[in-house]
Formats: sequence, structure tokens, C-alpha cells
Amino acid sequence: MSTHPLEEILHPRSIAVVGASDSPDGRGYGFLAPLLEFGFKGEIYPVNPKYSEVLGKKAYPSVRDIPGPVDYVISAVPARLVPQMLEDCAAKGVKVAHLYTARFSETGRQHAAELEREVLRLAKKGGIRLIGPNCMGVYHPGHGLAFDDDAPKTSGTAGLISQSGNVAGDIVRVCGMRGVYFSKAISYGNAIDLNECDYLDYFAQDPETEVILMYIEGVKDGQRFFDVLRQATLVKPVIIIKGGRGKSGTRAAASHTASLAGSAELWPTMVAQAGAVYAESLEELIDLAASFYLLPPIKGHRVGVAGGAGGASVLAADQCELAGLDVVPLPTELREELKRGGISIWDWIGNPADMSIREDRDFEVGDMLQVMAKYQDFDFLIAIIGSPHHHHGQPEITTDTFLGQYRLNEVKKTKPLLAVVYDRSLGQDEWDSWNWRVTCEVRTKLIDLGVPFYPTITRAAIAARKLIEYYQGRRSPADNLR
Repeated sequence: MSTHPLEEILHPRSIAVVGASDSPDGRGYGFLAPLLEFGFKGEIYPVNPKYSEVLGKKAYPSVRDIPGPVDYVISAVPARLVPQMLEDCAAKGVKVAHLYTARFSETGRQHAAELEREVLRLAKKGGIRLIGPNCMGVYHPGHGLAFDDDAPKTSGTAGLISQSGNVAGDIVRVCGMRGVYFSKAISYGNAIDLNECDYLDYFAQDPETEVILMYIEGVKDGQRFFDVLRQATLVKPVIIIKGGRGKSGTRAAASHTASLAGSAELWPTMVAQAGAVYAESLEELIDLAASFYLLPPIKGHRVGVAGGAGGASVLAADQCELAGLDVVPLPTELREELKRGGISIWDWIGNPADMSIREDRDFEVGDMLQVMAKYQDFDFLIAIIGSPHHHHGQPEITTDTFLGQYRLNEVKKTKPLLAVVYDRSLGQDEWDSWNWRVTCEVRTKLIDLGVPFYPTITRAAIAARKLIEYYQGRRSPADNLR
């Protein structure tokens, strides 16, 4: 159990939702319903003077009127009502308030900024820590906290720190579709009290978290952030995407969370110097999350690729090399093993292994991957999983039969393994097609197997290269003291 001060804050025994509502269109409903849906085991108190009951729970006019202790308050009321709510929270002994409430300094209006400063003053006076304002707060599925009722209920070992609530929700949901699940995710908005450094320091110590993702628009204290980030990367991978890098993005960041975005050129350099991993896009952040979550450390850049056909194999070699990987030739010993096994293309096949040239139909992609996995010449393997198809009149094969030819479970026991499952555009009439259904089932099976998958060979190769470079450059705590 972590002894970090945030540990108690993120494990509340009772929660009050101020501004709770029966209307699904209201944000008060949007915070109360997930607590019920996710089975929060503590006390839940809806607060709204307009209701005597909300979603089957007794409602109270104010926080002061709640009979039992309250650890954690979610504010979904207008900004002008927050000061009185905080005074009620202080009288009740509340430890932390999550302010979903927005329209503070991010508006650029002087009176709103002054109100934000008053909110912070009242919170400090009352001994209350603040998450936000202008944020979605905490997603902690293992404890029954969530800010969306459609988020995965499965707990995992990824941690997320996001200045944006919408981005946090997108990352949580899309990562779930790639087999990556979260211990906790925190959306922190304007961060007038607790900020990105506090959350990063917590996740670095959190035993439930093994990889940390961050979406940042700006930081409160650049030097402190660098120092905390550098310490965190000693013990866990930290993957960062920066919002507000261009001129228009900088303006958007200022109006979104009142953040000073900083230099676009500075951020990748600073992240690299701290030992963290920089993502160029949200898609890459999710690719990297899948890689660090599901793969063991990979020691080198030498890759073996199998599963492509014809020109696709040639392009795979190009794309891997452009991404910074070494597409090494097949070793002589491997060719001799194929020859002894009676494989007729033993002297013809290469890396990437073009399986379309084989005469031996019983020699499948998985057989080639298993042979490659035996050799130290390859640090890791990539399986290109083709689109399932059958000719008209042929019986439809099952997902298990289709995926069985790749022997993925056996291969991954010997060598780190990535898979490529190509995305393709669909017409409306294809949503119910057999091959699309099988493709979706293949992805589900890969999640069950713990094999990360990517929509292109380029994205797989870039993710692998950044994972390799993190582990090759990772310092020990002793190195940090030199």
C-alpha cells in the first residue's frame, strides 16, 4: 500500500454528488449513475435541494445536511455556487472536492479568474484538496469510481493523467479495445491545487500501476515537472502526449484549461532527457500503451516478420527499416532446419517471410514464426495477420481455425510478439459481413492471448522501436545519484 498523501484521497469511503439529478442530460446524473453502475461500496449521497430522492438514493439539500461523514465531494453546480458549497464541505470535514464545475480562469475573464482564486482560498482555509476545476475527475474501477458509465469495469495496471476530460474518456475506452486497462485515470483540468506533478509522483509510487500515460497542455512548474518525471521513469515507463504544440493548439489550450503550452520544440527534447517516451499523436499514445502494457522488455532492434505476401512483404521490410528496426537476413542454421524439414523454399524464403511462395500448404505462418522464435538472431517477431476471406461456395472457417495457423500462443512463450491486423474502410452493407465479424473476433482473441496488435506494420514498428529505446536508455536509481 502506498503511503502517498493521495492514496487516501483516491480511496474515499463516502461520496456526495452536489448537483445530482434524475435527468440523463445533466452532469450531476452523469457522475451519480456511474457510482451506482460500478458498485461503489461506500456511502453515496446525492445533494440537490430540488429533490428528495435521486436514482433511488435519498437526497439532501446541502453537504451540511448529510448525516454521515463525507470524504469526497463531486461538484456539478454552477461556478457561482462553489464558494458556499466549499464552506459546507469544510464544516463537514470533507477531504477532497472534485470540481467538474467550469467557467473559471479558462474563460479569460477577470471576474472568473478572481472567483477561481477565491475557491482556492476557501479550500485551503477548510483543509480541502481540490481536483480541477473544469475536469472529469477520477476513474478508479477497482474502487467503483467512474466518470462515464460506458467505461470498462475491468481494472488493470495502466495509470492515466490527463488535463482533458474528453481525452481521458477516449483513452480509457479505446485502450480497453486494445487490451489495456487502468488502475486509475485522473482528469485534472485547471489544476489550481493538485497538479500534474502531484499525480505523477503518486503513480510512480502506486503499486497498482505499472505504466503511466499523460496528456498535458501545460505545466505549473517546469523544473519540478522535469525532476518528478525523471524520478518516475527510473521505475516505470511514462508515455506523454503534449497538446497545444502549434499556434492554434496553443490558443485552444489557453481557452480549454488556462494552460501556457510552452515551446513545441522543447517538449520532445525535455521528455527524452527525462527518460520518458514521447507520443506524436493520440493513436501513437495508444499504440505505445498496448506495447508497454503487454510486451516484456525487448533487448534489441532485430526483427523477424512473417505473414505478408508478395509486395506486402517488400513494403513491410521498408517500413520496419524506416521506423528504425533491423530486418536481419535469415540465419544459415534456420535455412538448414527448414531444409531438413523438407520445406521446398528453404533457400528462397527470406525476412520478411513471404508465405505466398510456398508449395507446402501444411507449412503455415505459425510454423515459420515458431522456427524464427528459436534463434537469437531475432530480438522479437511481428506476425502479419491477413484479412480472413473465402471464395464463393467455400465454407466459412471459424475464428479459431483462422487464427490457429499463426500459433501465436506458442510463439509468444519464446519471443516477444506483435501482431498486425489491418484496418479497412467499410461500406454500410459490410457491417454484418463474415470477414468483418471474424476480424473483430481475431482482435478479441489477441487481447485474450496478451498479444498487442496494430492497424499497420509502420505503427507496430514505431511502437516497438520506442519501447526498445526506453529499456535500452533506462537508468538505474544508482545512476541517477552519480
